[in-house]
Amino acid sequence: MKITAIRATPVNIPLEAPYLWSYGSLAGFSKTIVEVETDEGLTGIGEAPSYAHAQTINATLAPRLIGRDAIDIAGAELICLPSWQGISNNIDYGLVRAFGGIEMALWDLRGKLWNRPLYDLLGGAVRKAIPVTDYFSFREKAGPHGGETTPEEVVDYCLGLKAAHRTTFFEGKFYTADIAPSVRMLQMLREALGPDAMLRIDGNMAHSLTTARQIAREIEPLNIRNWEDPCGSLYDLKALREHTSIPFSVHSLDLRQAADLGVPDAVVTDIATHGGLGRTVRFVGACEQLGLDFWCYSGDSGVASAAYLHLCAAMPHIREPNQSLFRMQPLDVIEEGPFRPQHNVVPVPEGPGLGVTLSQEKLQRLHQLFLDQGPYNKYHDPDRPGVFRRLPLS
Repeated sequence: MKITAIRATPVNIPLEAPYLWSYGSLAGFSKTIVEVETDEGLTGIGEAPSYAHAQTINATLAPRLIGRDAIDIAGAELICLPSWQGISNNIDYGLVRAFGGIEMALWDLRGKLWNRPLYDLLGGAVRKAIPVTDYFSFREKAGPHGGETTPEEVVDYCLGLKAAHRTTFFEGKFYTADIAPSVRMLQMLREALGPDAMLRIDGNMAHSLTTARQIAREIEPLNIRNWEDPCGSLYDLKALREHTSIPFSVHSLDLRQAADLGVPDAVVTDIATHGGLGRTVRFVGACEQLGLDFWCYSGDSGVASAAYLHLCAAMPHIREPNQSLFRMQPLDVIEEGPFRPQHNVVPVPEGPGLGVTLSQEKLQRLHQLFLDQGPYNKYHDPDRPGVFRRLPLS
């Protein structure tokens, strides 16, 4: 089965309302959808994590792969990522992430050719109901959505999710320079949701070690399941560990440093960051050997999200709930999306490959959003337009 064409299309995936985080306000995500066509009439789909990867794929990687065997993923990686053969400071990570979107599509093609779901290609499913969290944050108002600007309004939002969808796994942004509103929000959430609800928070490296120590004293009694990126480095996390038993997670891929320092407790990544599914599987295995938990990232279309669901179905070590912004995403590029959790889980898609169908109509709609709006600026600060926030905030 030979590759005959590769298309990479930048898209905007909006949120129903912009959420506030340590860098400012985020209205959505700009991604690249990848289609790999073959001479047997099959098309595989994948997703790269940045809109900028569309140009890289179309201009640089696609010409290298046309005419090659679509099943030969190792050969595709070798010709696309020659820097992998060198030492780490020579690796072009932009190419790695771009190739990750292609590699995902090649796995989708394998499943379609052999009429097997991706989780079977990864060894078989150990679970088919994939646990996920529902997200919360202070949000701007956008039509009927958002507008949660106080702790009380965030609590009401989460109670609404619990009532409507039986949600008991929650994860949210914890970022304010004045920590009082964020601490109060967590205190009220714990009281309102009860002792059995899962609460995870994401600091996005907002705070200095000094402030993080203060926060830790405030929230230690609240049974926080995990605190993601409270500070800017693993060295700060090592120092913070002396002041709290709350588990930490990070997006860093440096497992050698993690082993040396004894932090974090978990790693959270997207598949393309590793260069694709194959390398992600190996990374999860390394995490297991080091005693680190692993779960998947959020903020993608249904294409990459389907890949995450299959990965979690096949990997016993992915035990913790994965991040999910599904509830906040009104639009998607797949016929079956957006995914919607019920009682903290999303079923793994059944069907060949990723088990989802790319909608050309939806793809063009979200591509037109990208053309009309430009890429989303995830560092936009509504309080200071045109100025980037400097972290830590305190």
